[in-house]
Amino acid sequence: MKRFFSYIKIIRPLNCVITALVVIVGGVISSTDYSIDSLLVLASLVAALTAASGNVINDLFDIEIDKIVHPNRPLAKGELEIIEVRIFYVLLIITASAITFNLNYLLFVVTVLAILILFFYSAYIKKIPLLGNVVVALLTALAFLFGGIAVNNISGAVLPAIFAFLINLIRELVKDAEDIEGDKKNNVITFPIKFGIQRTKQLVMVLTFILVGFTVYPFAERIYEIEYFVIVMIIVNPVLVYSVKSLFTDNERKNYHRISSLLKLDMIFGLIAIFLGK
Repeated sequence: MKRFFSYIKIIRPLNCVITALVVIVGGVISSTDYSIDSLLVLASLVAALTAASGNVINDLFDIEIDKIVHPNRPLAKGELEIIEVRIFYVLLIITASAITFNLNYLLFVVTVLAILILFFYSAYIKKIPLLGNVVVALLTALAFLFGGIAVNNISGAVLPAIFAFLINLIRELVKDAEDIEGDKKNNVITFPIKFGIQRTKQLVMVLTFILVGFTVYPFAERIYEIEYFVIVMIIVNPVLVYSVKSLFTDNERKNYHRISSLLKLDMIFGLIAIFLGK
């Protein structure tokens, strides 16, 4: 039973659930009747499996780093063997690809592309300052577009994809600030290491203000209704502003982790706002 929970832990189930919800929301707000059909549900399952595979391959490449910064992760802690995790990874990507192969050609192509990007991200791209962060944010945005593809209306998912890109880019930079100690010891050159914590904070602040300003656009243009505006103004944007303020006032690693968790929670409220406001 302990081994089973280790497998659950390594896929980061909350991240997978969020990814699946993003696809469903992307599909619902892009559809003409706001329905959730079987194709969209299967697309969300594929997205969750793909996200899980990305988390697994990332842990496979990051075992030594995780021993320093995330010592409780299954591989770093020795709860799972490397060979069995590799097999688990292969099963995840084969399952995700097989499902979409029988559903929709474009969904299949996007799934395979996402799997390849996640692999090369873990192996090479994340070592390139900022580019790795941008790729992760783009993959999250792609989940919205994936939902749009599933309902044959990709244009309806463009705005949510932009929001997702910005907030995830912000969160990725905060996570890099959190992991700076382990990255330095393992010669991983992230944006905070190359340009410093202060510039990282400044970039996060600029991106946050861009995101806060952009959240007004859909309501001002009457794309989304008042429900969206209320949730964004009462919850989403205040959390973003608070996160920036906290980033500049507390330099402790545990605070960076707390901000990262807050931003993840804020994404969920953003999804709720879009869903209710469409």
